[in-house]
Amino acid sequence: MTDTAEMKQTALVGRHRALGARLIDFAGWEMPVQYATGIIEEHRTVRQRVGLFDLSHMGEVWVSGPEAGTGLASALVTDPPRLSIGRAHYSMITAPDAGIIDDLIVYRVGDERFMVVPNASNREEVTRELRERLAGFDAAIDDASLRTSLVAVQGPRAAALLQPLTDVELATLKYYAIAEGHVCGQPAWIARTGYTGEDGFELFLEWDLAGPVWDELLQRGEPFGIAPCGLGARDTLRLEAGMPLYGNELDRHTNPFEANLGRVVKLDKAHDFVGRSALEAVAQAGPRKQLVGLAVRGRGIARHGYPLHLPGDDSEAGVVTSGAPSPTLGTPIAMGYLPPSSTEVGTMVEVAIRDAKVEAEVVPLPFYKRAAS
Repeated sequence: MTDTAEMKQTALVGRHRALGARLIDFAGWEMPVQYATGIIEEHRTVRQRVGLFDLSHMGEVWVSGPEAGTGLASALVTDPPRLSIGRAHYSMITAPDAGIIDDLIVYRVGDERFMVVPNASNREEVTRELRERLAGFDAAIDDASLRTSLVAVQGPRAAALLQPLTDVELATLKYYAIAEGHVCGQPAWIARTGYTGEDGFELFLEWDLAGPVWDELLQRGEPFGIAPCGLGARDTLRLEAGMPLYGNELDRHTNPFEANLGRVVKLDKAHDFVGRSALEAVAQAGPRKQLVGLAVRGRGIARHGYPLHLPGDDSEAGVVTSGAPSPTLGTPIAMGYLPPSSTEVGTMVEVAIRDAKVEAEVVPLPFYKRAAS
């Protein structure tokens, strides 16, 4: 555990304390894991109304210049030059052996300007890798993470709350799109992205502007049932939505095809990229393991790191990567890796929970998908 004095703090940490948040060390940042109402109530707030998150620990790395797009295409598994201005896509940066260094969102905000958003724990490594991989390109890299605050408004009432407070026409802002404008009178980049499985927006602001924007969103959001939400609810929300988390589903020992993310890898693009040969080999031979959804049918909760067994076999067949009781479904759910031969929906496996083996069934991902609007 990092000493509190050494942890980074967001511009909103004082507000979190005033709201009764329980703060923890997350990737070297002092972050709210939950507020007084608790994780389950925060989770339901996002599913039913609108929740407010401080995500300022995330990274924001700007890549600009005449060869910014081609440089990123040579660094990442996706093809950023294909993005239209104002659009974004999910991406990954891989090692030469195809292991995932991090998963990212890439936003194209201009003809020669992109914003790459890595996870907090991997920001420095991603920035270092980008500098090395783009060294021969006419492109500049600016890690603006410690100058940028990120506030997310997530839930079915997010657009109704935010529209009167911004000059961006949200009805025309598609999913995975971004626009420059104002929120609560402050300059911001507004993206229709999120990590909850609900409609919502992520607001990129100058560091010190997060406070007044947070305050006004909470005040103006009262009629919409808004509540501040911590990382605990963010985790259960993304688990229900089947969204992978780096350090759980994704790591250096896992490649995109194993994580059911082969669709993200653009092996047909013109630009060579780090990990391409290894990924082509996996695409041809097939993955050695496969990410699955699991519904726990017995008593117990499957947690990260718990072994998975095939019935009647004491050898470890796989491992749970994430697990929790689902507030929406009312049952314990999990994600984990199994051999490809054991991933068919309906397959029964056993989770080693303490001294017992508890039945679980392979089920489709995601566990939850919001109704089409």
